[in-house]
Amino acid sequence: MARQTSAAKPRGGSSGGAARTAGGGTRGRGRGRMLAVLAGVVAAAAAATLALTTPWSDAGADSVEVAHVHGLGIDPGDGALYAGTHYGLIRLADGVEPVRVAERVQDYMGFTVVGPGHYLASGHPGQGQGGPSSLGLIESTDGGQSWQTLSLAGEADFHALRFRHGLVYGYNSLTGGFMVSSDRRTWESRAELPMGNFAVSPGDADLLVATTQRGLALSRDGGRTFEVLQSAPFLQLVSWAEDGTLIGADPDGTIQASRDGGGTWEQRGSLGDTPNALDATDGQRVHAAVAGAILTSGDGGRTFDVRFRE
Repeated sequence: MARQTSAAKPRGGSSGGAARTAGGGTRGRGRGRMLAVLAGVVAAAAAATLALTTPWSDAGADSVEVAHVHGLGIDPGDGALYAGTHYGLIRLADGVEPVRVAERVQDYMGFTVVGPGHYLASGHPGQGQGGPSSLGLIESTDGGQSWQTLSLAGEADFHALRFRHGLVYGYNSLTGGFMVSSDRRTWESRAELPMGNFAVSPGDADLLVATTQRGLALSRDGGRTFEVLQSAPFLQLVSWAEDGTLIGADPDGTIQASRDGGGTWEQRGSLGDTPNALDATDGQRVHAAVAGAILTSGDGGRTFDVRFRE
């Protein structure tokens, strides 16, 4: 794999002052790009129905595409990385060519791994698949070979999904609502907050962070209320690794890390482009998607290898 190194200089993350510095010089520029991203989320949701009335592009029919990656996750059963994309679910395993699972061309707007071969997703049906334009919550228990609808068909388009603590957390782009389910069929609507992405603490089901146009926001009550963390860098994507490391990417692709739940931050490497998806597995292994490529880091986001490029 080609090595993509970072020219970014690390900043200290041991004090509040250092954390404020980390978000300083690029915060205004990052905020502008984040506002554009959030506006794009709304526009995409509004256009989804129209897009589905036209024939799907055949560009992804014979070759793997990683355009518009919305979710990444490692399957603990086979160790492969899975990417939910605009053109289907892509499996990336070491030593073999990436493949589109079941050759299904379907738009996965949200994607999360529950367990071995067990995934949850949201999005839109492909050409000829029928059903409502927004799939709600769908589930696969056979590694993405087949899917069934669990709830909210036609009512929810989850642009971000997380499974943790036996709960499903989702941001419904159709309503702007943050929702939580314990049985995947009934849902509790919590805060209404425009967000680009969110992450759930591995140690506390009620502790979350979300990226918003005002900055990184923290919730201590399971997403019912949020407060902006003024000292945090301006982030577009966040992922909370199992070891407690909180990893974020700003709109320019700079990687930031926090070991204290977002209180202080350390600047690490760079993706070199605007991030589309981010997944931190264990604090050292970090996977990310940028336009046309999937990148992987084995050193906590300090450097990245190109895992796949179109």
